Amino acid sequence: MGTVLGIVVGLVAAWLLLVAALALAAPRHGLLREALRILPDLIRLLRDLAADPGLPRGVRVWLGLLLAYLAMPFDLIPDFVPVLGYADDAIVVTLVLRAVVRRAGLPAVRARWRGTPEGFAALCRLTGLTL
Repeated sequence: MGTVLGIVVGLVAAWLLLVAALALAAPRHGLLREALRILPDLIRLLRDLAADPGLPRGVRVWLGLLLAYLAMPFDLIPDFVPVLGYADDAIVVTLVLRAVVRRAGLPAVRARWRGTPEGFAALCRLTGLTL
């Protein structure tokens, strides 16, 4: 019984750490709203980048894992958790995208962006890159 309780406490503690990490990593100054607004274009971009054999394998692996995460039928943070419940996907996409864009380069991302120029500007703000 003590082992089961220890496992449950450990899982709850790990989940709380995940929630705290996502809260700290959330984009600031309205960027989260922008991320949610351009999420469909971001998903198309992620899919196109993941399928590009010209990009480094590590980038494609991260993108594949991210797409698998987005396809999961459940969220790591349930929707009833205020703010983070609905924003967890956008936060995770933003974190992975920052690393991918920095590694793949802005020209590779720009060439595959199918959204609006305003959406691309929002993407650059999210990833910390300059146009």
